[in-house]
Amino acid sequence: AAALSAGGVVGLPTETVYGLAAVALDASAVRRVFTIKGRPLDHPVIVHVPGPESLGGWGIDVPAYAQRLANSLWPGPLTLVVPAADSVPRYLTGGQDTVGLRCPAHPVALAVIDAAGPVAAPSANRFGQVSPVTASDVLADIGDRLESQDVILDGGACPVGVESTILDCTGDAPRVLRWGAVEVTEIEAAGGVSVKGGVSGVRAPGGLASHYAPRAAVHLVGEPTPGSGLLAPAEIATPDGVTRLASPATPREFAAVLYRALRDADAIGLDDLWVHAPDDGSALSMAIRDRVGRAAVR
Repeated sequence: AAALSAGGVVGLPTETVYGLAAVALDASAVRRVFTIKGRPLDHPVIVHVPGPESLGGWGIDVPAYAQRLANSLWPGPLTLVVPAADSVPRYLTGGQDTVGLRCPAHPVALAVIDAAGPVAAPSANRFGQVSPVTASDVLADIGDRLESQDVILDGGACPVGVESTILDCTGDAPRVLRWGAVEVTEIEAAGGVSVKGGVSGVRAPGGLASHYAPRAAVHLVGEPTPGSGLLAPAEIATPDGVTRLASPATPREFAAVLYRALRDADAIGLDDLWVHAPDDGSALSMAIRDRVGRAAVR
């Protein structure tokens, strides 16, 4: 908290992935986050807040269902995009009139926010590359770009392993902008409203065609060739000459090991990685397939 208050940035553990945090209302510190990551300035960042009571302070004309979602599902891996109050700096919103807010379900993150106030915290990696799920990932990705006042907090491995669900809450019902660990049934039960389909005009983090990408080429279909890597459920056999990176049994296990496997493929020098993603219709399966699909785009 002292580092943040002094204008530093902090590698911050959350339940999803590690974020690179700066005090949200410190323009120069947030600008450093963009610079360290190599992140385009028109790409919005998520503001991490202490709890549901923050929704009204950062948003304006917040729909009642959005407040119900915050009351029921925060802290948790859910980001709510709401109309931004006039006082919200547009360097946080990518120039849009909306702001993304989340209360993370991690004791370290919550303690930092309680002490330092709301923080802007995109993932703590170079823009477009694989998100970090351990403190050592953060150090490897951006350690050479940090300064003496900056801190990386080691909160262990992130248990969820993929980024938060993002909901567009600017209309009469929420729309999913990015899939994560929160199921549609949970959203509808907590919000008291059905999730809308269709395309939203709101830009959200992680929406570019190519994202979450390792150096290795990622493949979604076909058979692994000798010398390549494989990430797949245990029932899928490992062909001769192929390196098995993980054998997750459920979508939850798959999400938890996904980014580790992408990083391991690069660490051992694989040129190609085949991923057999789960497809059971769950939110986590859709999140995994979304991340892998973007990782495969070159």
